[in-house]
Amino acid sequence: MKRKDTLEQLNAMETDELKEQGDSLKESLFRLKFKKSLGVGDSVSDIRRERKTLARVNTLIMQREPAQKGKGKRAKTKS
Repeated sequence: MKRKDTLEQLNAMETDELKEQGDSLKESLFRLKFKKSLGVGDSVSDIRRERKTLARVNTLIMQREPAQKGKGKRAKTKS
C-alpha cells in the first residue's frame, strides 16, 4: 500500500482505533523480528515498513491527545 493511502486511512481513524492499530503493529513487529532472528524468510523490508507505520500511528496519537486533554486547561509552570 502506498504511503499516501496509509496516511489517509490513519487520519480517518479515531484515537482509540489508532491505539489498537499501534498495539497490533507492535505485535506484528515482534513476530517479524523473531522470524528474522530465526533466519526464516527475508523480512527486513517488512520490519522497516512496520516500524514506519507504527511511528506514524504514535505521532498521530501524540498530536491528538494534547488537543483533547488540554482544552481549557493552563500548563503548569515552575515558580
